[in-house]
Amino acid sequence: MAIAFDDSLITGNDMIDTQHRELIERIASFVACCERGDSKVQAIKMLAYMDEYTNFHFSAEEKIQEEAQYPGISEHRQKHEEFKKNIAELYDYLDELEGPTDEFTEIVRKKVVDWLMYHIKTFDRSVAEYINMRDNADRL
Repeated sequence: MAIAFDDSLITGNDMIDTQHRELIERIASFVACCERGDSKVQAIKMLAYMDEYTNFHFSAEEKIQEEAQYPGISEHRQKHEEFKKNIAELYDYLDELEGPTDEFTEIVRKKVVDWLMYHIKTFDRSVAEYINMRDNADRL
């Protein structure tokens, strides 16, 4: 499963886009680990590596939203919590398995890759557009 940052994921906010690139690279590394059938220990390490950056990124995004007084911040935070729950479930799955399986990799695709791509294209893009409109109100 090819995972890469492309133009369809650009929000227009440089900081968010830079962080999304890093997050997607970490997710791609985790997925590659799963597809190769790496050991359970390696998969857990890669999941933790991805999870760490996810938490950093979500905190940064939420701080930007607070500073911008983004009206949709509550719903956005709920979506971030949903993703964090998905990650916690992946830890649980790995705990029960010998290592990543094809079924596990499919769960990762749905609950991480597809979720994040949709989230960036909708929720994150809305935040960036709101900030851009607010910061450039005099140009409208």
